[in-house]
Amino acid sequence: MSQPIIEVVDLTFDYPGFRALDRVSLAIKPGSVTALVGPNGAGKTTLLRCIAALETPLSGVVRVAGQDVYESPRAVHRLMGYLSDNFGLYSDLSVAQGLEYAARSQGLAPAAVPAAVQSTAERMGLGDKLQNLAGTLSRGQRQRLAIGQAIIHSPQVLLLDEPASGLDPEARGALALVFKALQAQGMSLLVSSHILAELDEYSTHMLALNQGRVLEHRALNHMAHAGVGEVFERLLRLEFVGPAESLAPWFSSQPHVRVNRVDGNGVEIGFSGDASAQAALVGACVAAGHPLTTIAPVTENLQQSYLKSLAAERAGNPTRRAQP
Repeated sequence: MSQPIIEVVDLTFDYPGFRALDRVSLAIKPGSVTALVGPNGAGKTTLLRCIAALETPLSGVVRVAGQDVYESPRAVHRLMGYLSDNFGLYSDLSVAQGLEYAARSQGLAPAAVPAAVQSTAERMGLGDKLQNLAGTLSRGQRQRLAIGQAIIHSPQVLLLDEPASGLDPEARGALALVFKALQAQGMSLLVSSHILAELDEYSTHMLALNQGRVLEHRALNHMAHAGVGEVFERLLRLEFVGPAESLAPWFSSQPHVRVNRVDGNGVEIGFSGDASAQAALVGACVAAGHPLTTIAPVTENLQQSYLKSLAAERAGNPTRRAQP
């Protein structure tokens, strides 16, 4: 298994009189696009800022590409791009000047800057806007310029806090295409947003926070294959004659199976085997005397996944906080 591109261990962060993050631990796969979701005050922005070494936690460790972000912040920043929810642009600088400023601030060699400016502008669909002032751009164009400034040094990781805020549907669609392209080129993205339908278009994983804790972290069914070196996984639900709670250990012991949740008479699993392996699992289940009635694929979007996780926690039946 490849090393996590982002690893967080027992991260705790306090604001005066308020615990924003409570012993958060997680691992982000390289090449993935992780949707960071949760209600207001869940700790999403604080987590992003801690990963970016912009906040100092009370305790815990954060590593990016194996490097401790607090011991080596400058080295980590060379591997990372960060876009805050209030992205800042100099309105009186042209697109070219803004990109050049970002390139030089990230330490690119002077000789490499012109090519980086041109290629990044083209990548962001701003190749014909290089001489336009940032203040004259549409909101969608300004957002793409801000992302361009964050990625001009070709980082391995891109952190984005509410990147689609205030954009119209057309601009959000264009932004989704940008993120898909970045992920296809090997970049790992961690994206916080309240617009779950927009995140659903390009996310490979869901990381749900609630009250400063990890509610659930797993691959999304429809895009579970997208992580680098990751085997395709699909969600299956198996229904039984009676309560299925006692069956979780048995399923956990089977090949290609990750138990996702158990509720009522059903077991939901992540299954990474082929059709023959699935048939073998059904045969083994029946042979073991488990009264299986149906098996079917699970299809749900990001919003459904998140609401199901939240409902399970509120009902006192937390879902398995699996590392995807």
